[in-house]
Amino acid sequence: METKELIKKVKRIQLKASRLVNDVLAGEYSSVFKGRGMEFDEVRLYVPGDEVRTIDWNVTARTGVPHVKRFVEERELTVMLLVDQSPSGSFGTTSQLKSEVAAEICALLALSAIQNNDKVGLILFTGEVEKFIPPKKGKRHVLRLIRELLQHEPEGRSTEIGKALDFLLRVQKKRAVVFLLSDFIAETSSFEKSFKLARRRHDVVAMPIADPREIRLPPLGLLELEDAETGEILVIDSGDLSVRSSYEKINAESRSRLKQLFQSIDADQVEIETDSRYVDAILRFFKMRERRLR
Repeated sequence: METKELIKKVKRIQLKASRLVNDVLAGEYSSVFKGRGMEFDEVRLYVPGDEVRTIDWNVTARTGVPHVKRFVEERELTVMLLVDQSPSGSFGTTSQLKSEVAAEICALLALSAIQNNDKVGLILFTGEVEKFIPPKKGKRHVLRLIRELLQHEPEGRSTEIGKALDFLLRVQKKRAVVFLLSDFIAETSSFEKSFKLARRRHDVVAMPIADPREIRLPPLGLLELEDAETGEILVIDSGDLSVRSSYEKINAESRSRLKQLFQSIDADQVEIETDSRYVDAILRFFKMRERRLR
């Protein structure tokens, strides 16, 4: 992608995401994702009225004067965006490819995060982790993330979600909010163990992105379908009702297995379809989590 075109795309996505953050998601993000509670700040002299349970007995014994521990609310979060860059993301039968929708959602989440003074990091993966940008704050940093999402040319042709999650566990030791964006065209058994481990340490939100033609087929007669990752070509007769029914059943079963996995480990899921407004799905998710936290 040429520099002028890239700058134009970055600016368009930034403006669109900024407008959505300010007009639609204002306040939703901060009410849903909170810090880890209270963290230690300092030890100070005891004054009448302090709770006995806050006394630091070690310091008190060492100095001979009562001291108490002071805690402050820890608000700052780290947000990690894990984005599937495999070739299947370059598919789309609506106005946008799956990869383009993923880039816009990442911009939306990243801008929401920095508006709350949170850090944002990025991991791009295919069969291997291809790009890692450590979490930082600031608008300039978010613009860099958007640029990387738009200009990155993936080297791999497969999808290894498990490897991306294993990498996350190595580089992100502190608890983070993790958004995993992928079409999840992979056997759940290939990443189930890694997903469970990541969920124990982090707040993981899965965001499966699907094109409507991956869910159901229109009756268009003979169709030549190509697997974007393996190159395998299959010719089917979409005019045959039994073929369309079988296609929909296979995809429905795959989505059901995915949903069952997320539910079994208490991981949130936000289903995105490229022919629907993704901001509506994200807003419903925020509202649902807000109700759950009450």
